[in-house]
Amino acid sequence: MGRHSRVETPERPDSVTSTGTHRAVGKAAGRRRVAAWPIACLVLVGLLVAGWFGWNWADGVLQSRAEALAAGCQEGDARISVVVDPAAEQPVTTAAQRWNAARTVVHGHCITVAVHTAASDQVLDVLLGDADPGPIGGTPSAWLPATGDAAERLRAERPELVGSLPESVTGTDGEYPYLALAGAGVDDVQERAAQSFGAYLTRPAQQAAFTDAGLSS
Repeated sequence: MGRHSRVETPERPDSVTSTGTHRAVGKAAGRRRVAAWPIACLVLVGLLVAGWFGWNWADGVLQSRAEALAAGCQEGDARISVVVDPAAEQPVTTAAQRWNAARTVVHGHCITVAVHTAASDQVLDVLLGDADPGPIGGTPSAWLPATGDAAERLRAERPELVGSLPESVTGTDGEYPYLALAGAGVDDVQERAAQSFGAYLTRPAQQAAFTDAGLSS
């Protein structure tokens, strides 16, 4: 009788061997999935950190803007009174409203312009010391008479009260000359602000208002 050789069946490479701890060893072990919650936690932390930096950046920008605006009026508020001929009340009041809305700053002060109306003779009497300033809103910082005659009289009799040369705000010589005032009752800030407001009245937007009022062509 011939000899019978024992044929051993080779172990399949994808077989799974069980260990004592019930963990699969082999190809199946390589298919284990990584838990998703650690990744989700990392993403959440990243979003929180990014949000924190974003919030602080935005808050810093807003604070810087607020500080910049506040710094413009670091010396506080100031007020000037501008007395005008009744015919010029509307365009000057419109200009003052625009000026005030813009919180215009002069020498570190936010300047508010108050407009009062009075006839030229009445204002001249006040400036020459012959009448009480109460009825015209107190001591004015600027004056806009209808003609240059009253302004020239003030320059001749009380030159120390004139803070700027008369300049027509309508573009017509001798009509509606604007003067910044000086002297007692008008401090340096008010005098400078009155000069600035006079220049403001000559800008195109304000000139259009004078044209609409029929005071300039």
